[in-house]
Amino acid sequence: MTVQLYDTKAQALRDFAPVDPENVTIYVCGPTVQSGPHIGHLRGALSFDILRRWLAHRHGRVTFVRNVTDIDDKVLANATDDEPWWALAYRMELEFTRAYTAIGILPPTYEPRATASIPQMIALIEHLIEAGHAYPAGDAAPGDVYFDVRSWPVYGTLTNQSLDAMEPAADADPRGKRDPRDFALWKGAKPDEPTSAAWDAPWGAGRPGWHIECSAMARRYLGAEFDIHGGGLDLRFPHHENELAQSTAAGDPFARFWVHNGLVTVEGQKMSKSLFNFVLASDALAEVDPLVIRYALAAAHYRSSLDVSSKGFEEADAAVSRIRTFLERVQRTPSPFEWRADPPAATDTEAVAPYEPLPASFAAAMDDDLGVPQALAVVHEMVRVGNTALDAGDLDAAHEAAWQVREMTGILGLDPLDTQWARAGASAEASALDALVQTMIAQRADARTAKDWAAADRIREAIAAAGITLEDSADGTHWSIDG
Repeated sequence: MTVQLYDTKAQALRDFAPVDPENVTIYVCGPTVQSGPHIGHLRGALSFDILRRWLAHRHGRVTFVRNVTDIDDKVLANATDDEPWWALAYRMELEFTRAYTAIGILPPTYEPRATASIPQMIALIEHLIEAGHAYPAGDAAPGDVYFDVRSWPVYGTLTNQSLDAMEPAADADPRGKRDPRDFALWKGAKPDEPTSAAWDAPWGAGRPGWHIECSAMARRYLGAEFDIHGGGLDLRFPHHENELAQSTAAGDPFARFWVHNGLVTVEGQKMSKSLFNFVLASDALAEVDPLVIRYALAAAHYRSSLDVSSKGFEEADAAVSRIRTFLERVQRTPSPFEWRADPPAATDTEAVAPYEPLPASFAAAMDDDLGVPQALAVVHEMVRVGNTALDAGDLDAAHEAAWQVREMTGILGLDPLDTQWARAGASAEASALDALVQTMIAQRADARTAKDWAAADRIREAIAAAGITLEDSADGTHWSIDG
């Protein structure tokens, strides 16, 4: 019953126990909204969506915070005269929300924008200056404030680096820095930047550095100490290293666990703008069923590198089809419990069937650092067991298998019968295909009634050649695409 998570800082699996047993607290670094989401953004958000769902299953309440970085060098660089930085940021934020929603990622408990927490950032910077861990640059770089890395002896512990081996921080003009590795907490206003991108501060008008944003927002929404800080592996340094330094230097215990998801490659190559191999979320969603995208991105362990390819989507499509076909087969049989669009909650005793909700092997896999690949193997084994039971006419065993499949896929956000995926199955293409197949099924039935067995066989063979399987039952003939 104990969840184990890999803590990047400890570089080891650790037993997870929340600060507050009645409320798990998670902060995940959200997008910098200078442009639209790509497939890597979806993979990262999905990793923590599944973590959140599993911890909710194990512990109950989860407070999940994912921020939006809406003021940043990149946002300002991509703004135009026709679209100011704040309008660009909002438009891109909406694109991220649409993409996340499309693949079933739950909305966060709170989704703060950086620009809404400027006073908290200024207060944190003031505290660091008073404690001797930060300094204004003065005339050398008016308005800039830097974190003094040499004032904090444990700087580098998250990524296990020595200070002298680190590259200089490239986030601000080094003129005002005492050490080239000092990083910006506040950036003084520049003449070529819009006045709307500057806020008054005791050391001069300007805007926050990237790292101080997350420290201030995490503290504001989750307190000085919280359970899990998450993000992509590429954020470990410098972003998360700097967050850890400035927050702990300010006296906050900060995150008890650091959890990072692996990165994405495309057809075996690292995803890179210079290689022109970015897979935009909008392009993927226009071509692939959102449920299939979710399955494909979830199928690899969250800490592993994930290669996005057409073959991977095809395999995910086949896997989803196997699950859906089994559930639809059971749905057509007389059932001892009411089938719903969504499985009933555990507290809904009126509709809960008398079945064990989760196989122990599924729970063990998820408890072991979110072993989703192993958990999916349990799902497919249960599908196999259920199909075998159906073929043998053992409806009780089939119903129990279906119930457990829905419980498992429900936790993973992969239940094909969930109402959120209904629009994918109700597309014009699906409706047209159903009309054609139903016509051929009717023609086959007519041929069998006329005892024209040769014609009936030809129709069935033509349907099979198209990759479609027919299943004859007491209530008619049903079809499914071969998985």
